[in-house]
Amino acid sequence: MTNQTTTDNPYLLLTPGPLTTSPRVREAMMRDWCTWDRDYNELVQEIRGKLVRLATTRFEEYTTILMQGSGTFSVEAVLSSVIPADGKLLVLTNGAYGDRMVQMARVHGIETEVIDFGEVTPVSAAPVEQLLEKDATITHIAVVHSETTTGMLNPIADIGEVAKRYGKTFIVDAMSSFGGVPMDIADLHIDYLISSANKCIQGVPGFGFIIAKTTELAACKGGARTLSLDLYDQWETMEKHNGKWRFTSPTHVVRAFYQALIELEAEGGVAKRYERYKRNQQILSEGLERLGFTILLPKQSQSPFITSIYYPNSEAFSFQVLYERLKKAGFVIYPGKISQADTFRIGNIGEVYPEDMERLLAAVEENRFW
Repeated sequence: MTNQTTTDNPYLLLTPGPLTTSPRVREAMMRDWCTWDRDYNELVQEIRGKLVRLATTRFEEYTTILMQGSGTFSVEAVLSSVIPADGKLLVLTNGAYGDRMVQMARVHGIETEVIDFGEVTPVSAAPVEQLLEKDATITHIAVVHSETTTGMLNPIADIGEVAKRYGKTFIVDAMSSFGGVPMDIADLHIDYLISSANKCIQGVPGFGFIIAKTTELAACKGGARTLSLDLYDQWETMEKHNGKWRFTSPTHVVRAFYQALIELEAEGGVAKRYERYKRNQQILSEGLERLGFTILLPKQSQSPFITSIYYPNSEAFSFQVLYERLKKAGFVIYPGKISQADTFRIGNIGEVYPEDMERLLAAVEENRFW
């Protein structure tokens, strides 16, 4: 299967999101919905249930909250709502999105410790345990699962085990991984998992979601530092009013997301989607290496979601020229984000298939100018 470009969709978005969606997902936005209507709110409730069941087999222990805005809004909703005034957050960071959590926490006056692993090293449990032994005041631990700064897939199981053993609340930014890699958040000891509509479930931008352990969330009542990002109040309203959002919800985006969930099920669920993404990434990385490129991360740290590639060792190379040529050929790629090396990135997720990766490689070879 391949996603050919058309006049209304002239290129594939090979990015970490927004990403290329199916025609049916886009078509789902062609109908208007009323936020107060029972049919719409029941759709919201069905989405909430489907998300919990995607996340864990112990679904009775968890709940879902949908939150307007990009995924960053949902991350901030969690950090600003669930850490009490006397709490202390430990953030494990190895990229821009871990750093962003640190920035959010400090904006809200949350006492914060940071373990910075650098941009190309995965997080590890040993330094976390050493710190927890010294500092009993830490109450929450936060980490990014798939750090799209580089394409790193962090070993969250190890961190979750330490968090559980020391009785800490575990927060995981799974923005670019949830729905694209098999996981059971109960087994991983995750208390709050955060993701977004426009990532591996292949919806469109407009809202994020939090899958939370219900007992943890229930303890957060009255603790939010903001009004619009109050996680508990958003949840309570959805629970009491059958899927109603507190403020205007992105109705068209929600309907598109429901369609995307149906398509995920039709593909064979998360396991099958993971196989496709993994195959996309394998074809891409092996093909680029044949063309003389070097992949930033070693295979054991590489996620199937986005790949960082070093610039070729040539003064003639220009990322902007490559970008424009590939865009004309029907592909949009992404600039690099790390600070220590010149790189660019190519996303492997969305409604793209191995055949699309092969077409991309042919376009790269055809447009070589360095």
